[in-house]
Amino acid sequence: MINRLPTEIANILQTSKKNPAQFEELIRSGGYLPPEMELMVDAITALSMGKNILLKGPTGAGKTKFAETLSNLFNQPMFSVNCSVDLDAESLLGFKTLAYKEEKQVIEFVPGPVTNSMIHGHFLYIDEINMAKPETLPLINGVLDYRRTITNPFTNEVITAKEGFNVIAAINEGYVGTVPLNEALKNRFVVIEVPYIEGEQLKQLIETNTKLKDPRSIDLFVKLSSDLINAVNQGKVAEDAASIRALLDACDLSVLIPPKRAILRSIVDKLDEEREREFVKNLADTLF
Repeated sequence: MINRLPTEIANILQTSKKNPAQFEELIRSGGYLPPEMELMVDAITALSMGKNILLKGPTGAGKTKFAETLSNLFNQPMFSVNCSVDLDAESLLGFKTLAYKEEKQVIEFVPGPVTNSMIHGHFLYIDEINMAKPETLPLINGVLDYRRTITNPFTNEVITAKEGFNVIAAINEGYVGTVPLNEALKNRFVVIEVPYIEGEQLKQLIETNTKLKDPRSIDLFVKLSSDLINAVNQGKVAEDAASIRALLDACDLSVLIPPKRAILRSIVDKLDEEREREFVKNLADTLF
C-alpha cells in the first residue's frame, strides 16, 4: 500500500507513525484496497493534519476496513464505538464501579472508548454514527472541534486529547433507524465518499482476503458483483445485495459448497423482498 502512495504522502505517513507503549492489540490488520488511490491519500492527509474524517457510502463498501487500514498505516491503536439507539454517556465515556484498594472499598472510574482514545492520543472509530439518538452525540461536540476537550460528567475532570487523537466515523444513509446528521456535527468532519470496490481491485481483494483461489470462479464473482452494483444503481435491489462483505463470505463458502448455495446463504437470504431474492438468484443462475 505505502509504495503506491505519492512520495510526499508516504513521507507524511512515515513521520506521523506512532510507537504506542500500550494497546498494540488495537492496531488493526488493514487490507482495504481503495478503488481510487485518491481516497487513501485524502484520508491520510486529513488525519495527519489532525482533522476528523467521515466515511460515507453504501453498506458493505468497506468503510470499517478502510478505517482499520488507516489504523495499520499510522501504526495507531483504534478504539471503537458502535452506535445504536441505546448508546449513552457511559458507553462513550466510561462508568464508575466499586473496587478495593488497600482493603478499602473505593469508587473507580473505568474509561470508555472516547476517554481512552483522548488520554492516550489514539484513533477513535465511530461506526454508523447516524444510528445514535440526536441528543447523545452533542456530548462529544467539544471532542470533535478544535478544542479537543470534554468535561467528564462522571468525574468532573476536564480531558484534553493528547496529540495523535483523531476521530474516524462511518455513516450509512437512508437506512431504517438512522437520522440525518445535524449541520453542527457534519461540519466537524472532512467527508470522504467510499464507493463499492469493483474490477481488478475486487479481484485482488478476493484473492488476498478469502480462501477462494480458482481464477475462473473469482472472475465469476467479480462479474456477479458488477451486475449487483448495476442493479442497485437502477433501483432493482437494495444496497444490501451488493455488499462486498457479503460477497467475500460467499467466496469463502463456495470453496466447500456449491457457489449458488453460497450466494443464497450470504446474499439472497438477507434480502427482505421476494422480488429482490428472485432477481439475485436469477443472476447467480446465469453465472454459475
